[in-house]
Amino acid sequence: MIKLIKPTIFILCLLPLVLLFRNFYLDELGANPFEVLTRSTGEWTLRFLLVTLAMTPLRRLTGSPWPLRLRRMFGLFVFFYVCVHLSTYLWLDHFFDWEEIITDIIKRPYITLGMLAFLLLIPLAFTSTKKMMKRLGQRWKSLHKLIYVIAVLGVLHFLLLVKADLREPIIYIFILLALFLVRLKPHLLKKF
Repeated sequence: MIKLIKPTIFILCLLPLVLLFRNFYLDELGANPFEVLTRSTGEWTLRFLLVTLAMTPLRRLTGSPWPLRLRRMFGLFVFFYVCVHLSTYLWLDHFFDWEEIITDIIKRPYITLGMLAFLLLIPLAFTSTKKMMKRLGQRWKSLHKLIYVIAVLGVLHFLLLVKADLREPIIYIFILLALFLVRLKPHLLKKF
């Protein structure tokens, strides 16, 4: 069954990007289409990150291993979308003006956090193969625990970016907190 579900989920994961580029092509992204592209790909990165983190609790909830079989694919979509997000920022927002980009990274804390999250994602993406899992052994698990730090950085990146309506970033914060809480041992949850 998972062999049928994976291609469908793969296509569904690409759909937001396809629709974004369709709307860009049809000039339906509003007055600042580059900002919409950058922001939307960033939001989809964060959504896929939270979906990836939800796979372990979902496995516990269902008692079935199928969510873990999808976790790697969702994790790689996190990396894919963050690469698109970063590319739109570097190319469409700054036209590869490296001096301006470096100044922006230093000057704006939300950019600093976003760049740090991206840099931490790189080793996770490149060690996500079965061969690397085997090669790294227990170190693989330790390395991939960086996903929790990356998730916090991603949520903070979004929170600091938003200037007025904080509802959406706060929703992401609560989802992330809930995902962290369900990872606690059951006896620790009883204390709350």
